[in-house]
Amino acid sequence: MDKAIILASGSPRRKELLAMAGISFEIFLPDVNEDPFSGEKPAQMVKRLSLEKAMAVLPRIGIGRGSFFIIAADTTVVSPSGKILGKPETRNQAIQMLRSLQGKVHQVYTGYTIIFAVSGKVVRKIKGVVGTRVHIRRMGKLEVERYVDLGESFDKAGAYAAQGFGMTIIEKINGSYTNVVGLPMTEIVRDLKVLGWKP
Repeated sequence: MDKAIILASGSPRRKELLAMAGISFEIFLPDVNEDPFSGEKPAQMVKRLSLEKAMAVLPRIGIGRGSFFIIAADTTVVSPSGKILGKPETRNQAIQMLRSLQGKVHQVYTGYTIIFAVSGKVVRKIKGVVGTRVHIRRMGKLEVERYVDLGESFDKAGAYAAQGFGMTIIEKINGSYTNVVGLPMTEIVRDLKVLGWKP
């Protein structure tokens, strides 16, 4: 297939966003260590990890593909105090994350990399970071616990899903909504076109 699009992610949210935009793609899962470096700022981390994910799948696509694009991304939630919030592993962690966010504004960063490759070699690439400010409304203790018990929290950075029932706890979003979901679609489509993709 000429100029195929490869999504270097297993995220259901990213798959849904690309599909809703009418973009056909294949999936290759990257295998990278997503731990932050010591002293690394959130925006730097997501940008670095998106590049690592793209480069991790490149050798597996094969030189027989002709030309193709790789889209890779990494999203993180940053608490109002500046702490990177990953995916909670326990109910108590999810509750604590949401209690730290409720009634306040926090940042969501997605770093993305788009590679245009020919015969398995990188010809051009574009990297970017998009930040969005999210205001979670005030919630009582029981309301936080009820939300966590819905089960949405456990594979989401920051312990909430903007595209799920979590939309009912978001008071305001300043910036890209799709960025909060996991892929800033305006920038992705724009930069695909810059690299020569034709919808």
